[in-house]
Amino acid sequence: MINDSNEKLVEQAVTYSLEMNGKLFLIENVPARVNVETGEQFFSPTTVERLQQIILRQEKPVRTIATPVYNFVA
Repeated sequence: MINDSNEKLVEQAVTYSLEMNGKLFLIENVPARVNVETGEQFFSPTTVERLQQIILRQEKPVRTIATPVYNFVA
């Protein structure tokens, strides 16, 4: 574990999601530092750059999934 300003962060692989132009992108196994208490994810600049490359270049996905979409009405 890493301790930054009393935050407990742990290195782990996460799934990153992004909606862009009406499309949902999921990228699995992304290295991140995760706050144990809040679940907040932190990514290195190199990781962010690679995420952008994957999405902008629309690299071939390893698989495709159907995702249901719901409308939250209060």
